[in-house]
Amino acid sequence: MAKATKITDNELKELQEINSEFNKRKAALGELEMQKHSILHQVDELNKSFSNIEKKLVEKYGEDVTIDIATGQIKDKEES
Repeated sequence: MAKATKITDNELKELQEINSEFNKRKAALGELEMQKHSILHQVDELNKSFSNIEKKLVEKYGEDVTIDIATGQIKDKEES
């Protein structure tokens, strides 16, 4: 049997299509990682903001209270 020097057009097309889809998926994963990084940064900023507000509330109302985040009601901490 003679040695082939080139794959068939159908084989080439199939390889190119699979390679193209593979590259699209890699790009999509990269985009997701960028979104993940952005969201993690936003969460970090929200945590900092929450901590700052919490610190101000502790200074104003003391450490011996709890604040209901749904209603804003202040209650004395229950002793365990």
